[in-house]
Amino acid sequence: MPIQVTCRNCLKRFQVSDKFAGKTGACPNCKKEIKVPDKSEEVVIHAPEDGAPKDSQGVSVLKPVKRKETEVTRTGILITIGAVLAAVGVAVGFRVTGTPDATVPLWARIAGAVLLAPPLVWAGYSFVREQELQPYVGPELRNRVLILSAIFSLLWLIYAFMPTYVLELDSPTEMSFMAFGITFAIMLVIGAFASVGTFELEFLSGLAHAGFYLIVTMVLALISGITLATGG
Repeated sequence: MPIQVTCRNCLKRFQVSDKFAGKTGACPNCKKEIKVPDKSEEVVIHAPEDGAPKDSQGVSVLKPVKRKETEVTRTGILITIGAVLAAVGVAVGFRVTGTPDATVPLWARIAGAVLLAPPLVWAGYSFVREQELQPYVGPELRNRVLILSAIFSLLWLIYAFMPTYVLELDSPTEMSFMAFGITFAIMLVIGAFASVGTFELEFLSGLAHAGFYLIVTMVLALISGITLATGG
């Protein structure tokens, strides 16, 4: 069997016939003199024993487990885009049919926050998840999307009630821009922790996930004519 040789000068690795064991000669790469080790000096690295059943040739009969990938499918993209476009259409409809705020009933605001959550949560997870980790798929993915969608929707309760009880305002729309910014930051951080806990994301990824939902719903609210803060 050939002997593995590594030149100490240039670190070039090559094989020589075992008939040269223990002899000296020139390295084929750097031409400097080297000594071929004896067979007893050769280091042989064996693969670790995996304990798997093997056939008559010593090959494992077990097949490797293939990793399942969650891809951003065309259907999922179309559903998300369709939901957002439909919401934009409804928002524009409210905007052009009357005065701001008065044209958007409470039920429509709640429905928008709830119905937009699942497609936005799914789309957000598809982009912010850790690519090196096994993704959630099937019923498990669906259940986690629905759980986080409910939490994201409830974040708007912070906007609805915190100004009334903390700032003693008659309506959230009376908030200053600074107060609204603080409220939004609280909603964003709580949403980020919810995303991290639901999908096991890094905190920055959770911030991006929650921010994606909140920003889209805020933009749609502004398009429909809802006043989120007066700046006073």
